[in-house]
Amino acid sequence: MKWYNKYKYYIFVAMKILRHLLFPVVPIYFMVTWLRNKLYDLGIKKAMNYDFPVICVGNLSAGGTGKTPMIEYLVKLLKADYKVATLSRGYKRKTTGFQLANASATVETIGDEPFQFYNKFKDAIEVAVDSDRQNGIAELQALSKKLDVILLDDAFQHRKVQAGFNIMLTTYSNPFFSDIVLPTGDLREPRSGAKRAHCIVVTKCPLDINNSEKEAIIKRINPLKSQSVFFSSIVYSETLFSEAESITFEAIKPFTLVTGIANATPLVQFLKGKQLNFEHLNYKDHHEFSEQDIVELSKKSLIVTTEKDFMRMKDYTVLRDKLYYLPIEVKIDDKPKFEALIKAFTKR
Repeated sequence: MKWYNKYKYYIFVAMKILRHLLFPVVPIYFMVTWLRNKLYDLGIKKAMNYDFPVICVGNLSAGGTGKTPMIEYLVKLLKADYKVATLSRGYKRKTTGFQLANASATVETIGDEPFQFYNKFKDAIEVAVDSDRQNGIAELQALSKKLDVILLDDAFQHRKVQAGFNIMLTTYSNPFFSDIVLPTGDLREPRSGAKRAHCIVVTKCPLDINNSEKEAIIKRINPLKSQSVFFSSIVYSETLFSEAESITFEAIKPFTLVTGIANATPLVQFLKGKQLNFEHLNYKDHHEFSEQDIVELSKKSLIVTTEKDFMRMKDYTVLRDKLYYLPIEVKIDDKPKFEALIKAFTKR
């Protein structure tokens, strides 16, 4: 992927031009997804309901809204009082069907984000993957350990399952109300899909976002009376972690930042704000590191990456002594109201 980083600007421009050339496809995509939703809304296509709490975290956009840290936020909120499970598709895994994470789980068997959930919470929750969410929920409910809450990761468009509570995420920098559907825009379905959400969270906001700006965004969202709107920001750790140790930014030497996420801009801006000396190797989202990638990375003196990318890289012996990740957390404005809303639903 050395060539990709060299020519990534030109690739980006070419892809942007191609997406604009494909604009005539937009009305077709719009109608297909709108009709599918309407069939579910009218009950012509059937969705499965559940008599226990199922919470869906999703979005209208094609990735990059912060679903993983939101799932982790909910796990931390609920795991002390409930038996919790996460259910994901398991994007880019090498297995099929239902998989329940265990001590032998890897990125290849369950995918990078579920593997991150398992590494972080394995003693407290169940982590499963299944592209068929109906089947995944049935398999989880059949476990000997009865579950209280299931968190669906990125299942907002999985209409075969009707979650009891839908959390829809949209980013501050690219909100759904300013976007259009694929392939020219980034929306997986028309904006009207936002009406299915029980609450909408505007993610990756500046930490100093003010009330007037929030009010302007809420006005553009135009939520239903039954919908709540929240604002969240990313908070980066002040400590870097490896498999064996942790270090602070004060102790860090010049490094290589490696990212394979949908939008690395906030992370890059954070690190630049600390006046750190680094180069940035920016790969596509969920990048599968090749042998050549690892050979090139092994020549670097120090590598800093995201927690998700760390899951895909940490088992390479040649990187182990130089690889660190930077954890993130979600900070939600009006946290008490948001958490009360979630807990009120789980108590039903």
